[in-house]
Amino acid sequence: MSMETVISAPPRVRTNEAGRAVGQRVRLCGWVHRLRQIGAINFLVLRDGFGLFQAVLTPEQLAPLAGCVEGSVVELTGVVTLEAQAPGGCELHDCQVRIITAVTEPPPFEINKKEVKATLSTFLDHGVVGLRHPNKWALFRLSAGIMAGFRATLTGLGFTEVQTPKLVASATESGANVFKVDYFGRAAYLAQSPQFYKQTMVGIFERVFEVGPVFRAEPHDTTRHINEYVSLDVEFGFIENHFDVMEMLAAVIQGILQHLTHAQAVELAQLRVKMPAFAAPDAISPLAAAGTGGIVAHIPWVYFPAAQEMIYQATGEDCRDEPDLAPAHERWLGQWALQTLGSDFLFVTGYPMGKRPFYTHPNLADPAFSNSFDLLFRGTELVTGGQRLHRYADYVAALAQHGISDLTAFEAYLEVFKYGMPPHGGFAIGLERFLMQLLGLDNIRLATLFPRDLGRLTP
Repeated sequence: MSMETVISAPPRVRTNEAGRAVGQRVRLCGWVHRLRQIGAINFLVLRDGFGLFQAVLTPEQLAPLAGCVEGSVVELTGVVTLEAQAPGGCELHDCQVRIITAVTEPPPFEINKKEVKATLSTFLDHGVVGLRHPNKWALFRLSAGIMAGFRATLTGLGFTEVQTPKLVASATESGANVFKVDYFGRAAYLAQSPQFYKQTMVGIFERVFEVGPVFRAEPHDTTRHINEYVSLDVEFGFIENHFDVMEMLAAVIQGILQHLTHAQAVELAQLRVKMPAFAAPDAISPLAAAGTGGIVAHIPWVYFPAAQEMIYQATGEDCRDEPDLAPAHERWLGQWALQTLGSDFLFVTGYPMGKRPFYTHPNLADPAFSNSFDLLFRGTELVTGGQRLHRYADYVAALAQHGISDLTAFEAYLEVFKYGMPPHGGFAIGLERFLMQLLGLDNIRLATLFPRDLGRLTP
């Protein structure tokens, strides 16, 4: 009877853990990110889902990779060794290489350079490969961090997370900008927002939020719109007016940014992110001079008519009778807020009722205007929110004003208001637009994993 000695393989460590195992023999698994040859020495940079790590190989040790190209999946076993010249101050020596998945075809563009050298269209066509670039997965780790910070902040404030249906029976919220689908022989629609459902949930949990996809069938082709995106929705009850909602939104924005600062410092540094600025301590003076305005939780606000007057006085462009702000005017306000108030954020409150959905609560002192707001972030609309109607009779009247007397399509939604709803309000943040503005990207598609627009359904 013979005895055999079983030698177990070294433990697998991630690339971001290897620096803590100096002097130890470890196993790294990942993709061949880059190969460089300097004399008789080969430098292999391994990429896994957590970072990069350099290995030093002799020609003999590299031999198993003959005929393979970058992107091959390999296992490296070696000793972590201090080396001042190596990235991170250490590297892998005395290596053994095992091929897990050989790749023999080069990628459609190089993903091992500092920047991806490909047109936007080419990159999106081959997103399954392009997203492997370190800057791309750092970007989408920040996207995940925004969602994590959103959830953590609201959970800490007593909110309950909900998930509402994305297949709905009626296209009732606004116009015809919805996708119609065949639902077992009858018409259904992809939800363009969870608005009706999250209001309903206020009558159950009082404070709710949702992270989920929404769908807009709008035939736009701009740098800041896509047809499917992730919406970060909030709704809560027992408010006085929309200023309570603005205060909550400011707390959520600040909570998200604090989370990123603490949990995603590596990605922020890698992408050289300039964190947003909030209002200067003395910002109230210029606001008072400009017209109706103030500060809510370190974010300045200006009343919609006052904002239009400011734009007219500064630019000569008369937008004072317009029901909304043009993108160019949003950019002007963003520049004004930063230069004058030291803030990357600006609330614009009191949009005309004719521009807001039927469920929006009017300003009782000036009923032509609403208790609603937009939050501009670096000159681009990031959030829309406000106070909602909460009495059944007010909904019937509001729908009648919109030419709707047959309430059949709204019965399920309106039922909740027959049985007691508190004054409530909420908002929705577009995840991809938030990420785009935070990183200073020039196209929202770069902040979207697999964008869906007028011409794109793949990959």
